[in-house]
Amino acid sequence: MKLSHRLDGPAWAPLLVLGPSLGTTMDVWEPQLEALAASWRVLRYDLPGHGGSAPATEVTVGLLADAVLGLIGELAGEERFAIGGISLGGAVAATVAARVPERVSHLVLCCTSARFGEPEPWLERAEAVRRDGMKPLADVLPARWFTSHRAKDLPGAEGHDAGEAEAISRVLRMPYGTDPESYAACCEAIAAYDLTGGLGAITAPTLVVAGADDPATPVSHAVTLAEGIPGALLTVVRGAAHLANVERPGTVTAAITRHLRDDGGTEGTRTRRQVLGDAHVDRAVAATTDFTRDFQDLITRYAWDEIWNRPGLDRRARSCVTLTALVAGGHLDELAMHVRAALRNGLTPDEIKEVLLQTAIYCGVPAANAAFAVAQRTLAEWTAG
Repeated sequence: MKLSHRLDGPAWAPLLVLGPSLGTTMDVWEPQLEALAASWRVLRYDLPGHGGSAPATEVTVGLLADAVLGLIGELAGEERFAIGGISLGGAVAATVAARVPERVSHLVLCCTSARFGEPEPWLERAEAVRRDGMKPLADVLPARWFTSHRAKDLPGAEGHDAGEAEAISRVLRMPYGTDPESYAACCEAIAAYDLTGGLGAITAPTLVVAGADDPATPVSHAVTLAEGIPGALLTVVRGAAHLANVERPGTVTAAITRHLRDDGGTEGTRTRRQVLGDAHVDRAVAATTDFTRDFQDLITRYAWDEIWNRPGLDRRARSCVTLTALVAGGHLDELAMHVRAALRNGLTPDEIKEVLLQTAIYCGVPAANAAFAVAQRTLAEWTAG
């Protein structure tokens, strides 16, 4: 299986391999390309029958992983590399990372899954595409890919600047040029894919990116990845559906470049930024004085590394515990901050509500009443962006 590809970035830079989602081409990564190619040699590829790749009638995720590893071998020999992908491209990246963990320096999984649900809908989609071609499916994909296309009467990409709207429009044209048989074969590959039991074999530092409004790979799929891959970090992108990197390019680009740089300081600093967000940590750092510097160092080392990075609880569970403790202590300013952190860690507003209901019994109704007011205001601000 030969995959069309393109290499961008300086020849001296380390290799970064990026795979596209089903129905798109390598150009789906254009919003991130300039930032990534500044310090990485970026290798993008097309899936079979997509973009410039030749059609294929037999496709599995394993065969795609073989093809990607073969391509890396041709271009870079045995050097280590970072790898990432969106949706099906993410499944390929995860498979490569599990297969050759010693060669993968970083892993980025965008809007993807260890198992894309039950196989029947994918097999039905494959049959429909073989029968009717790509156009009927391509006409309905916008509502799955972008929040701005959920309403039937939205022809454009409202809520985005001109550059982002044009990027979305380019992506929406991609499925129409895809080979139907190859698309169907890729659907069958997705139907057969299940890496759930193999996630523990991945050793590379991993970033999992989820669109908060993704109907194709919901946040729960990202949580499964983040819990199954040791030490994985989860970023949930507000106002984004399945192609979060195109719909919210600034947020996703910042998360990926930060992860690939891996120069955020200590593990505690990186965790603090992942959970609380760059803006909060940047404000805290800017406000640090000689008087408070030792305290900032203390909480970074002990709270954000020694506690938050312990393997015994995942970050969702730690958010639940933290919310409860803050309600019990009446720390409402900290509560607002950790409601936002809980959303970043993959909790839904309904799950946060359940935590606060639990505190009404064990921490007292007045404490829970004040907490609900803070959480409701914080959730409204989060939704408004």
